[in-house]
Amino acid sequence: MSLYYTMVFAILVTEMVLFASLSLPLPSKLRRPLLKTISQPFQSKQFKVVMRCILAFILLLFVDAWNKLSAIDQELKLSESIVAGTPRSEIQAKKFYAQRNLYLCGFSLFLTLILNRTYSLVAELILTKDKLRAKGIDRFSDSPSAVQIKKLKKLIEKKDEDIEILKQKAKDLSGQYDSL
Repeated sequence: MSLYYTMVFAILVTEMVLFASLSLPLPSKLRRPLLKTISQPFQSKQFKVVMRCILAFILLLFVDAWNKLSAIDQELKLSESIVAGTPRSEIQAKKFYAQRNLYLCGFSLFLTLILNRTYSLVAELILTKDKLRAKGIDRFSDSPSAVQIKKLKKLIEKKDEDIEILKQKAKDLSGQYDSL
């Protein structure tokens, strides 16, 4: 594998690690510093320019791999009709390398788009959680189980009041009985 495809592979592995770290269900105490750490380089204008150039380079490699694969397919079809020339195994090896390069660049570009969207969703989630916490809204306050718990607590309070009333009545009746 040539040097630039090795670099594309390193970028792909880095993107996979970033995606996995963003996708893990971490508590907010860990997720917020992680997100802040990941986003720090992207705040720099120079870093953004470098990343866009690298992505443009990967896109060019993708187009080049696509063109090579098309040319190799045509060469393979031509070699089927003409027996002489380069051996079929060499053409198959060229096709394998072209497909590998195409998939490598394609997955890297696709994961870049997915990583960007995942980052924005996680940042929005953290922002929304912070707003809800600032308003004092509990995340379980509107759930069906929370509503059921509130109803049961009210029912228990009512039953406790009924018990107190019955105890008072029993005490009064026993006092009247004793007086008779």
